Parts: sequence; C-alpha cells; structure tokens
Amino acid sequence: MDREWGSKPGSGGAASAQNEAIDRRERLRRLALETIDLAKDPYFMRNHLGSYECKLCLTLHNNEGNYLAHTQGKRHQTNLAKRAAREAKEAPAQPQPHKRKISLKKTVKIGRPGYRVTKQFDADTKQRSLLFQIEYPEIEDNTKPRHRFMSSFEQKIQPFDKRYQFLLFAAEPYEIIAFKVPSIEIDKSTPKFFSHWDPDTKMFTLQLHFKTKPPEANKPQPPPTANGTEAPPAPPAQAPPPPPPPPQGHPPGAPPPRGPPTAPGSVPPPPMANGPRPMPPGGNMPAPPPPPVGGGPMPNFIPGNMMGRPPMMQHPPQGYLGQGIHRPPPPPPNMG
Repeated sequence: MDREWGSKPGSGGAASAQNEAIDRRERLRRLALETIDLAKDPYFMRNHLGSYECKLCLTLHNNEGNYLAHTQGKRHQTNLAKRAAREAKEAPAQPQPHKRKISLKKTVKIGRPGYRVTKQFDADTKQRSLLFQIEYPEIEDNTKPRHRFMSSFEQKIQPFDKRYQFLLFAAEPYEIIAFKVPSIEIDKSTPKFFSHWDPDTKMFTLQLHFKTKPPEANKPQPPPTANGTEAPPAPPAQAPPPPPPPPQGHPPGAPPPRGPPTAPGSVPPPPMANGPRPMPPGGNMPAPPPPPVGGGPMPNFIPGNMMGRPPMMQHPPQGYLGQGIHRPPPPPPNMG
C-alpha cells in the first residue's frame, strides 16, 4: 500500500506528531507577527550574518517567526522573570509620595444665593471699596462659605480682559457666584480687608479696598490727533528776536533829496541801457557822490540825490532794442 494505515482514500495520510508541531509553530508565528512589534523588543537584534539573535537568552534564529516562537517558549519567559527580579532588587527603594485622597461630594444645587453689593469711598485716604453681603439661609450644617480671586485669563466663561478680575463665593448646596471687579491691587491690610460669617443670620460679609494709584500715573495724557497718533510736544519757549534795525534812509534833519518831483501815482521813466543819463529839468548836473571814507565798503551810504531815483540796471535786458546802437548825445539846453 502506498498510503499509511488509517487515512482516507485520496488524502496524503494522517499527519504525524512532527508535522503537527511544525504547523502549530507556523500558526503561532503568524499570530505573533500580527500582534507583536519587533521594533520595540529590547532583546531582538539582527547580526551581520543576516540571522536574528536574542540578547537575553543568547540564541540564534533564522527568521523572525523563529524568534517569535522562541519568545513564547519557557526558556525566554524564565529569563524575563529572573531579569525583572534582579532589577527590582538592585534598584534603590524610593519613598512613595503621600497622596491625600480628596473625596468629592456630589450635592444637588438648589440655586444662587441672594446678595447685596455696596460701593464706598473713603474721603480721607481717597480709596474706593466694595462691601459684599451674601445670604445663605439653606447652607449645610457646620460649613462656612469660601471665597477666592480669579484672574480673567483663568476663567473660560467670558473673553479675557486684563482690566478686570473675578471674586468668587461658594457654599454648599448653593451654586458658585462670581463678581466682576476692576483689576486693581487689593489692600490686604487688616482694617481694610476683612470677612465675617454670621451663623445666626446666615449672612457672609466681605469688604475690600483698592489701592490708590501713584500721582504720576494720574496725569492727563495728550489728546490724540485725527489719524490716531499723538501730537508732538510743544517746543520750549525762546527769547523774543531783537528789534529790526531802523530803515535805511536819509537821516532826520537832512535836506530832502534833489530831483524832479513826481506826481503821486506816476511811474518813473525807465533807465537807459548804454546811453547817457537824461538831464534833470533844472539844467544843473547832479553832484557826484562823495568819496568813500576809509578803505572798506560803504554798506550804509546812500547819496541824497539818488534817493528819489529808481535803481540803475547793471546789465541790459536780453533783446533790448538799444543794445549795440550808439545814439548822439542830446543837444544842450537853451541857456538864453
């Protein structure tokens, strides 16, 4: 017979114990590859020969499935237990931090308490204060209301604003209430800041004073301009300028300048470019100006006979008709 005894016709025969072990290890290898990540195994190592080693048991394995089958065996598990016991024995004993267990009481809230807020102002110290009176008629026995300050950045109900802070009051079974107050430093001295709980009237009282700002912080700021920028500071006061010098003219008491009288509103004749000066109506030639005194220039000298005449042009204008034309002098006046 070409088949083993006990097998069905058409089959390869009954599997032996060796074949069953091989099949079992293959199934375990496939299962281990799906559930175990070898990259996180501290004892798995691949050597330079291409095979795999177990650094804990110092064993060689041909493939990853063989190593995974080894990790599930008795030898590897025993070595793991020994390594854990040795590390626990060599590790120094560290004191465990004492954690206080806080039991959270779950109570049914009955609503918000009644309150009264009074604004006050001390005329002597120029301090503003607030007086809070919270009523807790249904407060639990042997309990006392609590309060604390909360910054605007800590709460999540309103958008944060650094100009304000919150004052919270809590007492079971009432809901927590908060008051929005200015973010100014609180005066925590004994007569300025105090709280009191009256168990008879069931009223909690708290008073606080705000510290005053320094004087330099209260000075007014310059008003902004139209475009939003601040106006520049005013320049420092300067000394008044010196009075102007007297007008340059003929000195008082001097004779009036000689020359042809001009009618009011008339225009003097234009000066000649290259020709001789016109003869004055009187028939007398004007006297030459006096020589300069000293060797320097004469900044303030104005001859008397030139004050009534228009200034002479040094250069003829461009395109002047008389430029380059020699005219004969005018005939002398008739003296007889």
